[in-house]
Amino acid sequence: MASSHTVLMRLVASAYSIAQKAGTIVRCVIAEGDLGIVQKTSATDLQTKADRLVQMSICSSLARKFPKLTIIGEEDLPPGEVDPELIEDGQWEEILTQPCPSQYSAIKEEDLVVWVDPLDGTKEYTEGLLDNVTVLIGIAYEGKAIAGIINQPYYNYQNNEKEKLREHGNEAQAGPDAVLGRTIWGVLGLGAFGFQLKEAPAGKHIITTTRSHSNKLVTDCISAMNPDTVLRVGGAGNKIIQLIEGKASAYVFASPGCKKWDTCAPEVILHAVGGKLTDIHGNALQYNKEVKHMNSAGVLAALRNYEYYASHVPESVKNALIP
Repeated sequence: MASSHTVLMRLVASAYSIAQKAGTIVRCVIAEGDLGIVQKTSATDLQTKADRLVQMSICSSLARKFPKLTIIGEEDLPPGEVDPELIEDGQWEEILTQPCPSQYSAIKEEDLVVWVDPLDGTKEYTEGLLDNVTVLIGIAYEGKAIAGIINQPYYNYQNNEKEKLREHGNEAQAGPDAVLGRTIWGVLGLGAFGFQLKEAPAGKHIITTTRSHSNKLVTDCISAMNPDTVLRVGGAGNKIIQLIEGKASAYVFASPGCKKWDTCAPEVILHAVGGKLTDIHGNALQYNKEVKHMNSAGVLAALRNYEYYASHVPESVKNALIP
């Protein structure tokens, strides 16, 4: 039966189930109480047991079903045996009922590059800001992000706060009946699903930006946009969700700290609903397997009125950020 579906839609359906498994792993690591934190390049660049286990789960699960894929994950992990319990073989059947956009129907497995961020918002995860955390699986073809899956392991977390505190006395644990987590997915030319699209208040400039990687370039760029409000939160996935749910009108990050695995999946979701994500110069981001991993010219994104924000980026900021 599976052979009657296109490679792309089978991959998206599998990635959806794999992302849900990833969300469960993220919650389990917290529940067990040992995050296994290691510092990578700096005090704000961390890796946890969840980062490691989720990347092993996603990459191994995808590689088993799609052996010709190019898969690029954030974490540099040594090769080795993967616990069978980390493998997810399922696929989300509902996705297979959707038509594959005609321009992608003949894509071969070996033509696709998958960018994986096993835990976007790791620093926030270690600090208990769990609603900032996402798992990102982005799929690219000919350098362009065309399909994406975002799992929010702790979606609904704030709504369950009182219940959790009452049952456990610990804000980082969920009650046994708490309905936590959701998975958002999208394919260019088909749409994005798993959330309710909402626009930010008209006429307001609500800018979401980095919580832990700010600098003078970032603040100069935001100031030039005359913001009504600035939201400082963790995770690129989280920031794009703020755009599509009307909590922010632009995502501005005038700094080279963001990577391809941070933006590939979220970009698809935003583009699928009519938004736009580029670097600070307005260039499209490239996702072919040979590309450098760093988004060295920053990120600028908006659901609506992208041109307003693009036109307000100072020349001094553009000159400082080389694509």
